[in-house]
Amino acid sequence: MKEQELIPHLFRTEYKKIVAVLCKLFGIGQIEIAEDIAGETFVAASQIWSLKGLPENPTAWLYTVAKNKTKDYFKHHDVFTKTILPHLKNENATPEIDIDLSNENINDSQLSMIFAVCHPTISTESQIGLALNILCGFGAEEIAAAFLTTKDVIYKRLQRAKEKLKTEMIKIEPPTPAEIDERLDPVLMTLYLLFNEGYYSTSQDTSIRAEFCIEAMQLNKLLIENDISNTPTANALFSLMCFQASRLAARTNEKGEAILYDDQDMSLWDQLLIEKGKYYLNQALRGNRLSKYQLEATIAFWHTNKEDTPEKWENILQLYNQLLLIEYSPIIALNRTYALAKANGKREAIIEAEKIELTENPLYHSLLGNLYTNVDNLKAIDHYKIALKLTASSSARNAITKNITKLTGTKSND
Repeated sequence: MKEQELIPHLFRTEYKKIVAVLCKLFGIGQIEIAEDIAGETFVAASQIWSLKGLPENPTAWLYTVAKNKTKDYFKHHDVFTKTILPHLKNENATPEIDIDLSNENINDSQLSMIFAVCHPTISTESQIGLALNILCGFGAEEIAAAFLTTKDVIYKRLQRAKEKLKTEMIKIEPPTPAEIDERLDPVLMTLYLLFNEGYYSTSQDTSIRAEFCIEAMQLNKLLIENDISNTPTANALFSLMCFQASRLAARTNEKGEAILYDDQDMSLWDQLLIEKGKYYLNQALRGNRLSKYQLEATIAFWHTNKEDTPEKWENILQLYNQLLLIEYSPIIALNRTYALAKANGKREAIIEAEKIELTENPLYHSLLGNLYTNVDNLKAIDHYKIALKLTASSSARNAITKNITKLTGTKSND
């Protein structure tokens, strides 16, 4: 891999690790210092590698430079004397500070950062932004592209969230076994929403979308690889992610346009991820708590069944019924109507869908457009046209326009 390709790749994989280790060392109050040192490390790599070529072990080179820059910072600033030194056994000594960038400490630091970023005192919106920024290494511009907003809006949101972490003096440490049930729920919800932002994203940047899913899965994997957080619920969420990610390549065409489930090329489904999903779903079944993630994972499992049988859709429908009892959501209710249409027919599904009345949601009108197709094509066209007006993503608009064209034979100008 060439230098111009390697540095962006390493930035995505190693920047967050360096930041996590340094945040754990400095404390949450010095998060900007940790980010500055990590950033300066990659600036040095860009400058030196372009002149001298790639080192034999680029990752080790980055870690060494990060350690040296951290030690230099301690020498020239009072963070060392005020924050680090008082916690050392011999305060009269000038010990060598251990910047531990071993795999074990990196994993421990990242796990601790997950629980810090997803602390209950931080809003859900801020948790997702911080997770993308601190835990995944995405910049404000990339996050803004995913959320269809401006870089300035995201930057301000991140700054407010970081200030909240400081003022609340959130500790960077994993929860105790007694705290795990309470503390794990917001972490899992953040990872769930992060994955969904990738999987259901309206962003036109499909590479960012896919990376959101990958990052959410990597963070979830850290949870299930740790004894404290390796719970049935965490396994259920990871299973759900595996099943959903297995169909990621089949969900869009080369233009980034959405492909409906019935039209997907099943040969593109990742069978290895499907098998992983089954394994972690079995792990999730060892608990005595039925979580929404377990139900959603089981629904996703049935969707990986390629045979379009009544049994399949009846099972999915009953799972949706249980899910709505545990946690009602208009979107879940909307998704249920698709399974209802497959199990009991479109007319019954239309009646249930129209009760939801998500009139400002483009997905609502797209679904009704699909349900009304070949039942009442004029109503189908009307709903697709409303969806077109409500949809910001050009790829989604193109997909809706194609549906209108199939029904009218002419391209819509709305």
